[in-house]
Amino acid sequence: MLTKIFNGLFNLVFPDFCEVCQTPLVRSERGICLLCLHGMPRTKFWEEPDNEIEKLFWGRIKIEHACSLFYYRKGSDFRPLIHKLKYKGKYSLGIRLGEELGRHLADSSLYKGIDVLVPVPLHPKKERKRGYNQSESIAIGISKMMNLPLDKGNLIRLKYTETQTTKTKTERWENVSSVFSVQNTSRFNGKHLLLIDDVITTGSTIEACASTILNSCNCKISIASLGYASY
Repeated sequence: MLTKIFNGLFNLVFPDFCEVCQTPLVRSERGICLLCLHGMPRTKFWEEPDNEIEKLFWGRIKIEHACSLFYYRKGSDFRPLIHKLKYKGKYSLGIRLGEELGRHLADSSLYKGIDVLVPVPLHPKKERKRGYNQSESIAIGISKMMNLPLDKGNLIRLKYTETQTTKTKTERWENVSSVFSVQNTSRFNGKHLLLIDDVITTGSTIEACASTILNSCNCKISIASLGYASY
């Protein structure tokens, strides 16, 4: 009882704020207020076969399904969420948004056959600098909602690469091609993997990861991310 009273008083003096609109959160809210969650520009691609993201990879790699939680557009109040997750230490925000995405995936008939979740890996040097892998935090949230295992060590990044933010489509592919490797193919063989990233822009990073896996393992791959940069 004393703990509850203390926590209540602490939240009154030092309240948590919504990462979108900056209003104080009530006890039942985490990271984002209910009003902003309701207004999130969701893609709903988890309900739509042959959607924009799937078409992005046609002719490039063979995937089963692909979706993102929300549209990642210039001027959107939700665009800064990715920046906060990657560069401002908001690890718990990745888990919270992963839960929101995982809730939709758990209800989707398109994603019923997933066996294991695979976050896009960071190079160890970059992960040490950042303190965590943002894709892994998203995968943790999805795992909680879908009740699926998370494999975070079998797909690794061999080379330290520059940020993709300011690069063209061709430069993005050149930056990430041949930088990933599968440690133990038997862990992926015969499985349907859900490859998880923070945002899909040109799809170069996901393509490089998926190509590496498919070239060495007998498996199927679907894709999920928080943001989708449609223009």
